[in-house]
Amino acid sequence: MFGWVATLGKVSIDQLVAFGDFWQFVGRTLGWMPTGVTRWRNLRLLMPQFYEIGSRSVPVIMITGTFVGLVLAVQAFDQLANVGLQDRMGVLVNLSVIRELGPVLAGVMLAGRVGGALTAELGTMNVTEQIDALRAMGADPIRYLVVPRFLACLLLTPILTFYCDLMGAFGGWLVTTQVFGVPSEPYIYYSAEAIQKWDLFYGFVKSLAFGGTIGWIACYKGFTCRYGAEGVARACTEGFVIGFIVILVLDFFLGLGLKGVYEALWGFKSVL
Repeated sequence: MFGWVATLGKVSIDQLVAFGDFWQFVGRTLGWMPTGVTRWRNLRLLMPQFYEIGSRSVPVIMITGTFVGLVLAVQAFDQLANVGLQDRMGVLVNLSVIRELGPVLAGVMLAGRVGGALTAELGTMNVTEQIDALRAMGADPIRYLVVPRFLACLLLTPILTFYCDLMGAFGGWLVTTQVFGVPSEPYIYYSAEAIQKWDLFYGFVKSLAFGGTIGWIACYKGFTCRYGAEGVARACTEGFVIGFIVILVLDFFLGLGLKGVYEALWGFKSVL
C-alpha cells in the first residue's frame, strides 16, 4: 500500500517538475524572440528550417487536404440531397475544411512529420553532446537551435493549413460536380456567399496556435531526451502523442472561445 502511494507521489512530482521545466523552456524561447527576428545572423538560420518544415511538408499536406474534401463530399451528399440542398454542398464541405478539419489535420500531420523530425534532430544533438558543445563555446542553444525552428513552425503552419484548405475545397468540388453531377456554378456561388472573413480568421488562429505548440513540444522533447537510441526514439513518440493530444484540447477551447466571440459580436450564424 505504502509502496503504491510512494510510486504515485514520485510520478506526480516528476510530471509537475517536467511541466515547470517546459514552461521555463517556453519563457527562454520567447525571451530570445526579439533578437531572433531582428538580427540578420539569426534570420539566416530560418532559411534551412523553412525548407525542411515548409517545402517538404507540402506534398503530404496537399494529399491529406484533397482526400479530406473527397470524403466529406461523399459522406454529406446523401444527407443534403434528401432535403433538396445538394446545391449547397460547397458550404458544408468548405466551412468544415476551413474552420475545423483543415487546421486540425494539418496540425496533426505536422506533429507527426515535422515534430518527429525536430525531436529526432535535436535529440541526436543532445545525445552526441553537440548542445553541450554550444554551451561550452558560449552560445545559447535556445537562440541558435530552438528559436529558428519555433519561428518556422509558427509562420509556416498557417500557410500549410491554407494549402490543406485549398485542396480540401478542390476535392469537395471534384466529387460534387464530377461524380454526383451537381452544377459547378451553385457550388461556387453558395460557397462564396457563405464563407466570411471570420471563417478564414478562425482557421488562421487555430493553425497559429497549433504551429507554436508543435515547435515548442518537439524542441523541448529533443532537448530533454534520454541518452541512447532508445531515448531519442521514445522522445519522438512522446512528442507526437503529446502534441496530438494538446492540438485536440486546444481545438476544443479555441473553438469554444472563438464561437463565443463571434456570437457576441454578430449573433448566431446559420451554416445553410
